[in-house]
Amino acid sequence: MASPRHYSGGANGNRSLERGIEILRAFRPGVDTLGNGEIAERTGLPRSTVSRLTKTLVDYGMLDEIRASRNYRLAAAVLSLGHAVRMGSPVLQVLAPLMRAESTRRRLNVGLATADRTMMVYLESIRYNPRATLRSVVAGQQVPMELTSLGRAYLAALPDTARDRLMARFKRRNAAATRALIADVQKSIRAVRRDGYCAVSWQPGVLAVATPIVLEGLPVYALNMSLQDVDPSDGLAKEIGEYLMVFAGRCRETLAGL
Repeated sequence: MASPRHYSGGANGNRSLERGIEILRAFRPGVDTLGNGEIAERTGLPRSTVSRLTKTLVDYGMLDEIRASRNYRLAAAVLSLGHAVRMGSPVLQVLAPLMRAESTRRRLNVGLATADRTMMVYLESIRYNPRATLRSVVAGQQVPMELTSLGRAYLAALPDTARDRLMARFKRRNAAATRALIADVQKSIRAVRRDGYCAVSWQPGVLAVATPIVLEGLPVYALNMSLQDVDPSDGLAKEIGEYLMVFAGRCRETLAGL
């Protein structure tokens, strides 16, 4: 069960809007429908509040109501917002063609992501592998920040105070493996500062190498290259890291002109 959250309201916020956004965030891939009770558990909101706000979200086309089960699912309007993000992003308009070309040239997967709280969300994912079963990562998919090369590269680019706040949340989320996990995250951050990139193999047979993209006036992004069905090694990580650093330099130069 989620802990109760405090919603600011007041002059700089709207409590109902904040709560409505939390309800939409309660839906995740793999969870098709949620009832008011389940939403209340995931958000920490009172069930009466959830009941009132889900009705409003249905009225405004953000949720579909399944009357037979008294559950809800995200409505098409939410998907249209994601499409608007992709189509309207000048960063994606510039980098997506470069990423496709680089993926074909190097025969590697290439991804671009940024942070959503303690997760990294893919803005673009070019999967080179011709096997359909290994091309499952898509734009909009989230991966844990602390476990992935993308997330650790992102962390390395943050100010100390922002990174410390996130590290504290990782400790709460992964209490069973806190000490080893945090040490591994810090090792990756040192690698980014030393080499410009970090390599992580958080899934069997997958090696991913990532570097941060930091430019004034833009959010912090992370760019990665990965291979599947491989035996991860320091030599392979270095080879991919060298490709990545050259490509990241081109991306930074291109974005600087926006």
